Amino acid sequence: MKVAKAVIPVAGLGTRFLPATKAIPKEMLNIVDRPTIQYIVEEAVSSGIKDIVLITASHKSAIEDHFDYSYELEAYLTEKKKFDLLEEVKRVSQLIEHIIAVRQKKPLGLGHAVLMAKNVVGDEPFAVLLGDDLVDAEEPCILQMLKVYERYQAPVIAVTPVPEEEVHRYGIIEGEEVEPGVFRIHRMVEKPAPGTVDSNLAIIGRYILVPEIFRLLEKTPPGHGGEIQLTDALAALAKSRPFYAYSFKGRRYDAGDKFGYLQATLAFGLKHPQLGPKLAAYIKEVAETLN
Repeated sequence: MKVAKAVIPVAGLGTRFLPATKAIPKEMLNIVDRPTIQYIVEEAVSSGIKDIVLITASHKSAIEDHFDYSYELEAYLTEKKKFDLLEEVKRVSQLIEHIIAVRQKKPLGLGHAVLMAKNVVGDEPFAVLLGDDLVDAEEPCILQMLKVYERYQAPVIAVTPVPEEEVHRYGIIEGEEVEPGVFRIHRMVEKPAPGTVDSNLAIIGRYILVPEIFRLLEKTPPGHGGEIQLTDALAALAKSRPFYAYSFKGRRYDAGDKFGYLQATLAFGLKHPQLGPKLAAYIKEVAETLN
């Protein structure tokens, strides 16, 4: 069955970016010239996904507004003959064919946020994209994963190699490589202690899941911090059916971390057609002043 829906959890408080996120959703923080959430939605849409399900919260209405039609703004830009900006604004409002917002009333974890999409997703496979993870790739990361899903007709999660000293910070998979970059998962371990796993393949925020995950999430007890952990349900799913990990082609940036956010800003800024050359020259100028 074709994957037509993407679930994007955006209900978090953004505490790692306070005070910047006190009044502004962290997903609306800019990377060069567009908010982080727009990069995530564009990845899903360019992968052929038409329906976006936002798992949101009471303080996140700006995200929905960003993708909505704005008569006043478009009229103003038309009057001022700022047609380039007008076309960009129209493109954003026309980006999503269907946008569905589901309210997560309490911050009970990523697993609980995904579970909130159950009634909207129904009995279909679906994608999950986390707004903290930006992936810079020639072919969208989710599209790469959809191709793996279609070959194996099984759930897929994205993984990337991380340095050994950082393994303890991530969910790690162990498995058998069945084709280059594709692994049949044998075990998942959330933030393993040093020396307890034989892999450095870390799970990042891209998933192709099947409806069975909802049943497992409903049975998953709260874990650390009283939250329902998605990884616990994924581990249970991997025990009951074939489950694959895919080492995607591209570079992942943790835009939910201050340093990762700066890295992403530089990376996407250097690729910008107008700003890129100026930014590259400035970086070289600054680099010459460093010891």
